[in-house]
Amino acid sequence: MSDEFKPRPGQSVPGYDLAERLDTDYYAVFADIPAADRDVWNRAKAFVDGLGDRMQRAWDAAEYPLDLAMSLGAHDLFNDGIEHPDLTFFSPLAAGLVNMEISRGDGSLGTVVAVQGGLALRTLAAYGSAEQQARWLSPLARGEVPGAFALTEPDHGSDSVGLATTARREGDEWVLDGAKKWIGNGASGGVTFVWARVDDPDAPEHDAVRCFLVEQSVPGYTGTVIGGKASLRGIHQALITLDGVRLPADAVLPGARSFKDASRVLYATRSGVAWSALGHATACYEAALSYAQQRTQFGKPLARFQMVQERLAQMLEELTAMQLYCRHLADLERSGGLRPTQASLAKYHNTRAARRIAQTARDLLGGNGILIEYGVMTHMADIEAIHTYEGTESIQALLIGRDITGMSAFA
Repeated sequence: MSDEFKPRPGQSVPGYDLAERLDTDYYAVFADIPAADRDVWNRAKAFVDGLGDRMQRAWDAAEYPLDLAMSLGAHDLFNDGIEHPDLTFFSPLAAGLVNMEISRGDGSLGTVVAVQGGLALRTLAAYGSAEQQARWLSPLARGEVPGAFALTEPDHGSDSVGLATTARREGDEWVLDGAKKWIGNGASGGVTFVWARVDDPDAPEHDAVRCFLVEQSVPGYTGTVIGGKASLRGIHQALITLDGVRLPADAVLPGARSFKDASRVLYATRSGVAWSALGHATACYEAALSYAQQRTQFGKPLARFQMVQERLAQMLEELTAMQLYCRHLADLERSGGLRPTQASLAKYHNTRAARRIAQTARDLLGGNGILIEYGVMTHMADIEAIHTYEGTESIQALLIGRDITGMSAFA
């Protein structure tokens, strides 16, 4: 209780402290993680602990604190399990723990990790030329340059395979025309990896999907921040228009030659979304538990009521299942045995479970649950975004269904 606060009839406490990390791990899922992975996790924890209320204020104002977001790179937290000689290696477990911890602190920053590291940096490391990597890999990893991954279009979301943005050859240049939507960092003054369909009937690669490294300052590139969001308000996502964008011949990433290459990037980041959901859910559960222990009604703490204990037990049940999914996911990936649909199942389960945990936590906090300062409402809203991106619930279900039945139900 602050020195300035004086209790008044009807207000006995100034507020509730729900920010403390409780390190919930009921089944000791993370008790035996290797020291190197724990060191990475501790670095992520230190970053989150230094945020204060800055991201809450940014979320409230729908502002993107780009300096803070890019400082994740200074803490060497953008590597998302990417294997490359010029990048710090994170094991799948360490990469997952970073996604979890940053999302526990703030969902917008969790998305920054997914965009800058999981999508942009991974694309360059996997498919870029030696010259492209020499120029851009370290600046992206260090957060000196914002990176964006432009696949989704206004007309093509779940059916992104039908992307209509075109790339055609004119002499020694490529010319890009089209539009992209929901592109994190797409209007932040950095570089964008744009996926486009080759439009050249006389070329062998006609209709093939290629990826292009586009500096956002080039003529014809316009990134407009999407306003009116009720989720992930602390990161800017953009509507991009490409109007005759001219690029040199070497702007194309030589290793990216089909839509399957874009899919491989998305498959790799799907595990990260499952971990991110775990981070959100952990924050909601721990806030609800702390609130139940601090909040008094009818003369006793909420935690002494049977209904409240039952809700906390239900939340812990789902949270523990999410932890088990993520830990085994990391173990499968480390052994080389992870299949894409296994990552889909983890994403499918964890974002759905995170939604339920957030809803219960919000309800348990009562009216205080809608206040930004207590975090649950912002996590609840942000979970809606991760539930959708990197493949909606329906798309994940169809991928899993095709795998277990051997029959495709895609239209």
